[in-house]
Amino acid sequence: MVAWTDFERSTIHDIFSKVDVASVGHQALTRCLVVYPWTQRYFSKFGNLYNAAAIAGNPKVAAHGLVVVGALEKAVKNMDNIKGTFTELSVLHSEKLHVDPDNFRLLADCITVVIASVMGASFTAEVQAALQKFLAVVVSALGKQYH
Repeated sequence: MVAWTDFERSTIHDIFSKVDVASVGHQALTRCLVVYPWTQRYFSKFGNLYNAAAIAGNPKVAAHGLVVVGALEKAVKNMDNIKGTFTELSVLHSEKLHVDPDNFRLLADCITVVIASVMGASFTAEVQAALQKFLAVVVSALGKQYH
């Protein structure tokens, strides 16, 4: 179990209550697919992912980005049991989709960059630390089935 400080809890709740989840999800997944092109292999059914413009304009990328951030919102609501909350997703990504678990970390890094760009000056070192701790717990939970 993860020990969360009051600051971390309130910061995580604050971030996810203020950001445009559709935009953050879309931007983060787009960034991940562009910066780490090998991650595209898991999205072969998404159609045209040939370049950055195609990825950014792909409605399936936008829709899946929303799903990703929706899952993060679920984790925010269940901060004391993120591993239990993500058990089914971990099994799905491990046993059915065969996603390399390191890709969860790459996407978490992209989410951090996008949220930082949205928050601007209010994305302080303390806020970044809280967000990265939260995302590390999510990444660990998603990778649980792989262990």
